[in-house]
Amino acid sequence: VVLRPGSGSRQQDPLGGADGLALASDPGGTLNFLAMVENLQGDSGRGYYREMLIGTPPQALNILVDTGSSNFAVAGVPDPDVTSYFNTKLSSTYKSQGIDVTVKYSQGSWTGVLGTDVITIPKGIYGSYTINIATILESENFFLPGVKWHGILGLAYDALAKPSSSVETFFDSLVRQAKIPNIFSLQMCGAGLPVSGSGTNGGSLVLGGIEPSLYRGNIWYTPIKEEWYYQVEILKLEVGGQNLELDCREYNADKAIVDSGTTLLRLPQKVFSAVVQAIARTSLV
Repeated sequence: VVLRPGSGSRQQDPLGGADGLALASDPGGTLNFLAMVENLQGDSGRGYYREMLIGTPPQALNILVDTGSSNFAVAGVPDPDVTSYFNTKLSSTYKSQGIDVTVKYSQGSWTGVLGTDVITIPKGIYGSYTINIATILESENFFLPGVKWHGILGLAYDALAKPSSSVETFFDSLVRQAKIPNIFSLQMCGAGLPVSGSGTNGGSLVLGGIEPSLYRGNIWYTPIKEEWYYQVEILKLEVGGQNLELDCREYNADKAIVDSGTTLLRLPQKVFSAVVQAIARTSLV
């Protein structure tokens, strides 16, 4: 999934040449896309996360990658469901903004305080950058038992940022400070069915471009319908190669979004019923 190429008509690999090489990186510069390969780990049934270093001296935390929200937030106090948290008192570079913030998701919510601190990104962009960070002080159904991550990285547009769109998002801060292109790409690999049952699902979050070794052929873009979520327009849905043949307005009620922060597939009731019936028919063949 390549996100933030800009809105407009559908286009084919607008960033690269005939070989698909897009925004080739300079290993000695700010960007090294090869270093970003396999920088994600999968938490089965929950999502994909990566390590980040926050504060001075750095505190290592695992952060869920979420294209369905826009705030960067980390556990700021001990919580029975997380193994670590960001202790602001131990960071000499942390600055509280004293602004309360609450974010609600399709599952769970949290309340915290906005601040800023420096972050570095292992297997990411070289250097340290000052980012808006919300420290989570209270939460409900957000950190779940056994969860492997300690915070969330919202990668959607600033229109979704809380408490207002004036809060510069994590990625917008990187674009401005590191001077990287306003594009990132996300590869999420399924666990498959290993004999052990443990799974080895991982993936890659490439900031500032696309790593050519992670795909074959051409990249196709679809327009962003509105810049808040990554809202797209679904025109057709197939099950087992068979078109459901519903009006496209059914697929997009009330919106269709690309959301990496959940393993749920949410469908309108009419579409869901059609999918279930199609799966049943396919299973009988």
